[in-house]
Order: sequence, then C-alpha cells, then structure tokens
Amino acid sequence: MSALHTPFSARAGAVLALVLLGGCSSSWLPWNGDTKKLETKIDPTQTPVEELYNNGVDALNGQRYGTAVEQFDLVEQNYPYSSWAVNAQLMSGYSLYLENHYTDAIGTLDRFIQLHPAHRDIAYAYYLRALCYYEQVPDIQRDQKSTQLAMAALQEVVNRFPDSAYARDSRLKIDLARDHLAGKEMEIGRWYQGQNLYTAAIGRFQRVVDDYQTTNHVPEALHRLTEIYLALGMREEARRTASVLGYNYPGSEWYEDSYGQLQDDGLVKNAEADSSPPPKPE
Repeated sequence: MSALHTPFSARAGAVLALVLLGGCSSSWLPWNGDTKKLETKIDPTQTPVEELYNNGVDALNGQRYGTAVEQFDLVEQNYPYSSWAVNAQLMSGYSLYLENHYTDAIGTLDRFIQLHPAHRDIAYAYYLRALCYYEQVPDIQRDQKSTQLAMAALQEVVNRFPDSAYARDSRLKIDLARDHLAGKEMEIGRWYQGQNLYTAAIGRFQRVVDDYQTTNHVPEALHRLTEIYLALGMREEARRTASVLGYNYPGSEWYEDSYGQLQDDGLVKNAEADSSPPPKPE
C-alpha cells in the first residue's frame, strides 16, 4: 500500500463503522446482545432471518469478516425478498471491504446499486464502492490505472450526492489522487531528463503544469522545464518559464534554483541579480 493511504485508511474505516454502527436505523442492527456461537452448526433454512443477520453483525463486530460475509449471504439466499436481505447485501459489501477483498466488494456493491437505486443508503453504497477503488491505488512506481478508476468512482459520488458528507470526503480523496498521478508524471519526466531524452521529458513536465495545476508538483515541473530549455539552448523559453515560476511561486526553492541557473547563463542582468526576480509573464 502506498503512502497515499497512510492518513486515510484508518479514518475511512472509522467513518464507515460510524455510519453502519451508529448512524443507521434500528432495522440495521436489531440485536445488541450476544448471539449464538457461530461454531455451532445450524440449518439456515430453519433459522429465523433475525438470527442469521445478527450472527453476521456479531461476526463483523468481532472482526471475523469472512464469517460475517457468509452469514449475510445466508440471509440473502434464504430470505431473498425480505428487507433483511437488502440490508445484508450492503453489510456483506462492507465486510468484504474490511477484509480487503476489494474486487468482491465492488461486485457486491455494484449489484446493490443496480437492484436498489432508491434505497435510503444508496449514497453510502456509491461511497463505499469508491473507497474500494481508492484503497487499491498503487505507489507511483506502478501502473496508475487503479488511480484513474478511483478518481472516476469518487467523482461519481460528488456528482450524484454533491451536498453529502460522502462528497466532501470524496473531493479530498480526488485531490490526493490527482497529486498522486502528477507524482507519477514527475517520476517519468525525471527519468527521461536523466537520459537526456528532453522532448519526452518536456511532454511529461508540461502535462503536470497543464493538467495538474492544483498539485504541489507544479513548481518542480516548471523548474525542470527551465533546466531542459537551458540545456537545449532555448534561452527565451527558459526565461519565460522561470518567470511563470517566479510569479506563481516566488518563495519556492525551485524558483531560487531556476533563478540561479538563469544568472549562471547570463539571462539575468547584474543589477537584477541582487534582488529582482525575472519579469512577470505578460
């Protein structure tokens, strides 16, 4: 799991637990006492739906997520037309999420969304589905297809439920995912630059500037572009790019480095070198 997840995985679990265990109606969790030990063999066809459901809740609270999934699935299989079955399906998806079985969880949640589009907890189902994608975001050394899927799923939450708490958290995670994608572009661009493949490097760094303007990778991208333009003898392009960097990020270390390189290349007048940055872009 990449650093992208570090501050959010535990929080996501806490939010979900709060939603399911504290924010739902009594029909979700109808039993607050101890249930029968699940080691005892039971015939699900002869077991009341409440007992099967409560067994799943008990297993979930005990972090026996695989058992919880089995019990919730038994509710669906044996009482498919009951309201318990609808809730059990969503709880099964949540249990699979907690078990890190994200692909199975997504399948379960997709089915819930298709079958119950008007359910009172449909926003939560979309959000949980998005989290399943988000938890699979890889580190920047790997292919970022999962990151794109996560962003699409999170954006769907924002579009469908813009005023919900789920949308607020989704927007935050979208920003983190965008920063992650920009980091991947930067990594590839640095490699190209190190191999003197300047045209390819320019494409990567320019993409960060154009497509990921709100990320913290933009100052470095502008600096790298300045470096490459100087290496290629494209002095006016270098000066213009450094000006954009200085105008938007005047206090950054990347601007200081770029400005120093402009001085070394004779693109900054001696009178300006003491205090004045390159002119603002027109």
